[in-house]
Amino acid sequence: MVKKPDNILVGLDLGTTKVCAIVGAVKDSGKVDIIGIGISPSHGLKKGVVVNIDSTVESVRKAVREAELMAGVEIDSVYVGISGSHIKGINSRGVVAIKNKEVNPSDVARVIDAARAVNIPMDQQVLHVLPQEFIIDDQDGIKEPLGMYGVRLEAKVHIITGAVTSIQNIVKSCSRAGLRVNDLVLQPLASSQAVLTGEERDLGVVVVDIGGGTSDVALFLEGSLWHTEVLPIGGNHLTNDISIGLRTPASEAEKIKIKYGCALSSLVKHEDTIDVPSVGGRPPRVLSRQILCEIIEPRVEELFGMVQQRLKKSGFEDMFASGIVLTGGAALMEGLQDAAEHYLGLPIRRGTPRHIGGLMDVVNSPIYATGVGLVLYGAENQQDAPRKFMSGGVMNRFWKWLGEYI
Repeated sequence: MVKKPDNILVGLDLGTTKVCAIVGAVKDSGKVDIIGIGISPSHGLKKGVVVNIDSTVESVRKAVREAELMAGVEIDSVYVGISGSHIKGINSRGVVAIKNKEVNPSDVARVIDAARAVNIPMDQQVLHVLPQEFIIDDQDGIKEPLGMYGVRLEAKVHIITGAVTSIQNIVKSCSRAGLRVNDLVLQPLASSQAVLTGEERDLGVVVVDIGGGTSDVALFLEGSLWHTEVLPIGGNHLTNDISIGLRTPASEAEKIKIKYGCALSSLVKHEDTIDVPSVGGRPPRVLSRQILCEIIEPRVEELFGMVQQRLKKSGFEDMFASGIVLTGGAALMEGLQDAAEHYLGLPIRRGTPRHIGGLMDVVNSPIYATGVGLVLYGAENQQDAPRKFMSGGVMNRFWKWLGEYI
């Protein structure tokens, strides 16, 4: 096994149900080839947050070891996805004077710093400062201000923050697993890198990443991120509902959900049946599949009702002409797209990784969207170093923050 070359990047998706390591090789053309995948059951995380460091470390080691064997390289650094109810997103704006009447990188850096100068609680740390648009002397809609003439430069940005304790626990878990964290990336931001097209980003689109413990919502408009939400509902809630409703162990409920689950009972034939294992040594039962779907349907309705409510509250309700892209493990459930269209009244599609080569057929599933997106995010920020201060660099800010308060 060889030492990891500079063109090899690794994305680490720390989920509630699984830990996934994706290894990508960046070619001279800038395209990314996926060359290694490792998956391990997730133990130690709950709703996207580390609750047991030792268990998390073991899960990370297993996933990384598997990815190393497939890729044939040693992994020592990763881009890590972060999610959880502690994640907050706010829009802000800043204004500065253009020093030499022509916008240069220092002017852009100053206006971004001005925009991020908002009151953030002491227990929160900035993860991303993502520019939405620049305005030069009342001329709005500018995406690339460098080299333009003017007197006044204004920036609109989306600021994403996370709890310092959650960041610390993720970094510590990776460190104990022998890994350096290159950057922490919001999971729906990473997923969007993998599943969205440029046209969707420009027209307006919502990514709903349905994970095990939470569902992440990200709204893109005119090529930029304008709104983020983390909803406290995920695939594990469906599993729990099935376990209680059918009186079967959680492990069996998960298998039943994957094999027989359907988000709309109207899509299921009345004569379809399922075998349901019982608890306490009792014999298994044969039940109608309709019963299973009637357990799943109310939770799915609750999820999409929450998505609709949060988007309406955000003020961007009618601004995503491209509709909604569903990704994450639960997006594989039969009937979920139909249910989303039924409850939201919008065009829906299932998002799978694109813009990649190599093991494309292997990762062609919503399950791998975040992991592949993390690799693509790393490739973009490596190649686009002058812009890195806008979207990445959280680890530098984290260590600086830690030095100030300990």
